[in-house]
Amino acid sequence: MAGTDPDLLDLLLHSARAVEARLEAGLAEIGLTGSRYQVLRELAAAGEAIPLGELAARASCVRSNMTQLVDRMEKDGLVRRVGDPHDRRAVRAELTARGRERERAGARALATLRGQVLGAVPAAQRLALERLLAALA
Repeated sequence: MAGTDPDLLDLLLHSARAVEARLEAGLAEIGLTGSRYQVLRELAAAGEAIPLGELAARASCVRSNMTQLVDRMEKDGLVRRVGDPHDRRAVRAELTARGRERERAGARALATLRGQVLGAVPAAQRLALERLLAALA
């Protein structure tokens, strides 16, 4: 590789950071962060209360961080803790009506961002990019 060629890894990292920054900005407009939206999305997808440990695993987060995040989200009325019917020691998180509304708003923000980002890539190149990124993952 010539010294003036951009480093592919640097380009990938820069692109990922730029997309993440745009996502965080879009979510901030509706009072969410990426982490909060991810929790809301996981709970909405599950369609039922999820044990905090499982929620942490789904969000690739350590349990203590998930506990703190759920604490803050519960305070804001986005989720509520419920008991586990099979284990009295376990706690589950579930969406509130307000959390469901925010999850939908977050999904709309994500769809807008997806359109903006992918709209900048011609359709023919989009498929090639998808294959390349899948190969890296």
